[in-house]
Amino acid sequence: MQIYLLIALGGATGALSRFGVGRIVSHYLAQAYWPLGTFAVNFIGSFVIGAVYVLITEKSALHADWRYVLMVGFLGAFTTFSTFSLESVALLEAGKVLIALAYMLSTVISCVVACWLGIVFLRSI
Repeated sequence: MQIYLLIALGGATGALSRFGVGRIVSHYLAQAYWPLGTFAVNFIGSFVIGAVYVLITEKSALHADWRYVLMVGFLGAFTTFSTFSLESVALLEAGKVLIALAYMLSTVISCVVACWLGIVFLRSI
């Protein structure tokens, strides 16, 4: 039960942070040609998940339970792109370069296409 509470705490904080960062970026930077709020959240989340991963698994600087709060909860709600980024780096570090590139390319393209298909489908009914 404690794990679920840790994830929920991190998730609520991550969702609120995503909303806040998006609003701050949108307010201070023009978004005429690029969704800077989303880009900022994905970039920050990807950086943070890499750093937290090292702090927990390699340096033992944080207790393993922080994985639930920070990686699963906070970053899961802040951006799932961070998990995708970590998985891609893990494949690259394992020497699976072609699999990593295929995973990255297919994930980005298929998710954009899936989003578009969802829009088209719902607009048609």
